[in-house]
Amino acid sequence: MVGGVLQIAGLLVGGLGMIGTFSVTGMPQWRVSAFIENNIIVFETIWEGLWMHCIRQANIRMQCKVYDSVLALSPDLQASRGLMCAGSVLSFLSFVVAIIGMKCTRCVQSSWQAKGYIILTAGLLFILSGAVELIPVCWVANTIISDFYNPMINVAQKRELGEALYLGWAAAFCLIAAGAIFCGFYHCCEKTRSYGYSAPTHYPTHSQHLHSKSESSYSKSQYV
Repeated sequence: MVGGVLQIAGLLVGGLGMIGTFSVTGMPQWRVSAFIENNIIVFETIWEGLWMHCIRQANIRMQCKVYDSVLALSPDLQASRGLMCAGSVLSFLSFVVAIIGMKCTRCVQSSWQAKGYIILTAGLLFILSGAVELIPVCWVANTIISDFYNPMINVAQKRELGEALYLGWAAAFCLIAAGAIFCGFYHCCEKTRSYGYSAPTHYPTHSQHLHSKSESSYSKSQYV
């Protein structure tokens, strides 16, 4: 019962992480315009994402344009494209493998040992996808913070952390948590199986000992 609850919890947390990863990959709010010093044009907000940049005016009108060339992006955004796509594929693959290895899933000629290995694979894939997602999110955040405190960069070019980065951290945490749940479930199953294989040693009870003594005395009396 507890194992089934753990698997369902891991699947739900991993599903949230997978959906969050897909959302972060497509969101344009990676870099948001900063309103500091002389840059006080608050009615216009600039968003920069992996695939497009948007300009939002007074919460009424928003215009988005896809980047003309990948080479026009900064190195961190170029690398983030590939890493986020890889993280999305890994999270989806982890979710599918976890469903296959669920305790309630009945496969033909499936054994508990095989399902345990499938669950372990799903857990490791979840952890890997979370780690892959953390790399671009932390890289972009570090670049934004470094540029923000760099006096050599123009104020109009400075950016702040967007909502996509915070959602990326949350999604990566969910993926890693789901992987930890599945790996912990596999470890508990292996412990239970190892205890089950070690058969207890049976010692003769007092009644069995008396019964054997009576049988031996009876056989002796026959020979006499």
